[in-house]
Amino acid sequence: MSSDEPLVSESASAAARGVSPAHAFQVDLRGIVDLLSHHLYSSPRVFVRELLQNAVDAVTARRAVDPEAPAAVRISATGARVRVRDTGIGLTEPEVHRFLATIGRSSKRPDGDPNGIGAAEQVLELGRGDFLGRFGIGLLACFVVADEITVVTKSAVHPEEPAVEWRGAADGRYRVRLLSGAEAPTEPGTTVTLTPGPGKEFWFQAPRVVELARDYGSLLPYETVLEDEAGYTYRITDTPAVWDRVHPSPSLRREALAAYCQDTLGFAPLDVVELDIPLLGIRGAAYILPTAGPADRGGHRVHLKGMLLSDQARGLLPDWAFFARCVIDTDALRPTASREALYEDDRLTAVREALGARLRDWLAGLAATDPARLNRVLAVHYLGVKALARYDDDLFALTLPWLPFETTAGRVPLTEFADRHRVVHLTAGDEEFQQIAPIAAAAGLGVVNGGYTYDAELVRKLPRALPGVVVADLDPDTVAAHLDGVDPAEELAAGRLLAVARRVLDPLDCDVALRAFHPLTIPALLLDGREARHERARADEQDRAAAETDDLWADILGALRTAGPRARLVLNHRSSLVQGLIELDDAELAATGVEAVYGQALLLSKRPIRAAESALLNRAFLGLLGHAVGRGPRPETGDED
Repeated sequence: MSSDEPLVSESASAAARGVSPAHAFQVDLRGIVDLLSHHLYSSPRVFVRELLQNAVDAVTARRAVDPEAPAAVRISATGARVRVRDTGIGLTEPEVHRFLATIGRSSKRPDGDPNGIGAAEQVLELGRGDFLGRFGIGLLACFVVADEITVVTKSAVHPEEPAVEWRGAADGRYRVRLLSGAEAPTEPGTTVTLTPGPGKEFWFQAPRVVELARDYGSLLPYETVLEDEAGYTYRITDTPAVWDRVHPSPSLRREALAAYCQDTLGFAPLDVVELDIPLLGIRGAAYILPTAGPADRGGHRVHLKGMLLSDQARGLLPDWAFFARCVIDTDALRPTASREALYEDDRLTAVREALGARLRDWLAGLAATDPARLNRVLAVHYLGVKALARYDDDLFALTLPWLPFETTAGRVPLTEFADRHRVVHLTAGDEEFQQIAPIAAAAGLGVVNGGYTYDAELVRKLPRALPGVVVADLDPDTVAAHLDGVDPAEELAAGRLLAVARRVLDPLDCDVALRAFHPLTIPALLLDGREARHERARADEQDRAAAETDDLWADILGALRTAGPRARLVLNHRSSLVQGLIELDDAELAATGVEAVYGQALLLSKRPIRAAESALLNRAFLGLLGHAVGRGPRPETGDED
């Protein structure tokens, strides 16, 4: 779709030198349109944005020459056509050929020949930072919905030049003719008219065009209106933006910003954070989501110089700030070629860091001046704040009185928990905490669940925020030390049961001890430290290797096994069940009872069950069931009763 002439003289010269002549690229416009509609743009709806963008850029260019020039964009939509009229700079005939008939050339980018560019291009280049478009394919994108595009334009820079009509078709052909008399517009500017392609009439209906124009152009700097076929006029622009308006009071301002969030993003925000960063040209607001969850992690609504770039922009905030959705207008960010997403570059990095700092300052401000509001926010979004607090000691200290952690005292802030326990013990995971929590609470041991995201990392930082507090990993010896001892005479009376328990549990690499603790409903506690778990896993791996090799290697592998840390089953002397086992005279029934108690403690610990332990659970269940029906436990020989 280019009007450039073939390079005849260059080709002849090249042929004379025996060099292959240069050839011009051939462009298939239908292929380009298919590429735009199916790969570059996400939807045909962008044609309205491209029309508005060209109109606004043209008005901006004219105002660079004449600040008092009229600034307006008028749209009409009838279903049979869409027409956009602007009071912009307009084009001469050479500029029409230059800009409208050459794919890839932008009126905002010179071709390196300052003496060869037109007047409009000179003006556009002088103020290129004020323009929305960058890629020179905006008008071409309208062929996604249009079979024919007509442009009528009159130059404001050269009013003596005749007005021009450019008429282009989707098959790549175009015609240009000069207008005179009644055909020509009397004032400078440009009118673009689209005729729908087959099946595209839906996009030309007035209600649809109004919806799209308001979505894309509500914050444009120039008055924009649309007139339907019945003559009814719709206001498209709604400026100044809500964050730039003057409100009678801060509370009314917050209400207006919150109402804008409800109308635009579809939810009532938990809180509003104004965003005003002049250095980066950012104005807008961050809205705190009312609920937490992956479904709320939508994108942000980003306007570029008033034009909507995307309502699903990603990467605008740091990852930890997933509790906020932003609506901003900026001139600092670069769009991708489709102008539907943000280009990842140093500018976006700077904006992301600046917006993250603004949210951090907002949290710190709430901690210092409005703890009730902070508490409401953290009740929903504590996870995001914890993620930030990992790297920000000051924020961690500020929000510490409100950040909840699961502890043996319930779900409480660490400041409150540390007031009761100057030594804070940390479990390796949720399973360990769930097993030990009721016993540790009864024994006065302060334990925090380290199984939640970020919690272990933050608990380890506690001594920095609260000097004098000690954080230690929970280990079996610490737990055992907080359990009550048993009178030697009573332990002697339980000697027979302890001997049976050692015989039963020794093959499982588990020792046995007798202590007294609360609650009474727990007959036994399985203490299984990290070193013991590691040693057990290593032994299991050696056993699997030995089972897959010959007797010689099995003996060698067996010799390599060392006596490492072992698990420990602590029987609760206060439990009526344990008391009943102590009083049993039947050694085999006592052994079955020990297996059952071990199995229950094992299930409470929620650790993986090995094959030998699974067999033990099955044996204990069948043994107790047999005793219940009067058959009793089977003798070790395996003979029938």
